[in-house]
Amino acid sequence: MSIEVNNESGIAVDEAALVSLSRFIFERLFIHPQAELSILLVDEPAMEKLHMELMDEPGATDVLSVPMDELTPGTPDKPTPQGMLGDIAICPQVAQVQAKDAGHSTQDEMLLLTTHGILHLLGFDHAEPEEKEEMFGLQRELLAAFTGKEAPSETIQ
Repeated sequence: MSIEVNNESGIAVDEAALVSLSRFIFERLFIHPQAELSILLVDEPAMEKLHMELMDEPGATDVLSVPMDELTPGTPDKPTPQGMLGDIAICPQVAQVQAKDAGHSTQDEMLLLTTHGILHLLGFDHAEPEEKEEMFGLQRELLAAFTGKEAPSETIQ
């Protein structure tokens, strides 16, 4: 399993926790153990630039996902094939603000955003009410199982 974290944000982040969470999600969703994931932590100007390039939207956002091989969750009998899951970009500065507004820790927000980003890479979305219910339900389930406590409230930018 190749999970790479590159912190260019200037903010100290528990990178080992992000890797551990990612491995946990890979195991829970039967992602091939050799699947690749890249997590990039960036500052607000870099995130704003990525947001414009990828979504044609102004301003820094919390998390962006760029799927590569269009992998989807597997099953115990048929795990996801080996491949490049994709890239996630997270802005810790935005996460800090969202965490404060939601009343939980920045670390909890970073875990939430990592989970959210991975689920987007696996094809989950929240544009429609049914999709949102499925994605956020799975997100809460994964976070609660990983942390051993109730998942933090979702924040949507």
